Amino acid sequence: MISFVSQCTADTEAFAEKIAKKLTGGTVIAFFGGLGAGKTSFTRGIARGMGIKADVSSPTFAIVNDYGGKPPLVHFDMYKVETWDDLYSSGFFDYLDMGAVLAVEWSENIENALPEGTVRVTIEKCEDENKRIITVEGLDTV
Repeated sequence: MISFVSQCTADTEAFAEKIAKKLTGGTVIAFFGGLGAGKTSFTRGIARGMGIKADVSSPTFAIVNDYGGKPPLVHFDMYKVETWDDLYSSGFFDYLDMGAVLAVEWSENIENALPEGTVRVTIEKCEDENKRIITVEGLDTV
């Protein structure tokens, strides 16, 4: 398990950029943390670390954003996913089968579908509105 204290969004993105160097196709990054915790900022850092030059934004309305790359980075928002049918229609399993790196916000909603080996990223807000405690399970080093 890796723990990191982020003082600002730039810290979160830089930390995620380092994490990206350890990711391979087929990896699922499951985010846990409340609204505004920094899940999309973390994903932005992953994209940069994977060499992807894309405008990373929350997939709240689209449910999924495919940023391309080799392997592709696919960003999900599972906030509104309530059933297995919802999950299947999001393309989650299709992207997993094609070897993409999946960044999954609101993973609490699909906990039973997360594959073995999922990297779990928990982001906790602190009293200082810019500070975050980030815990990564499933990777030993950065």
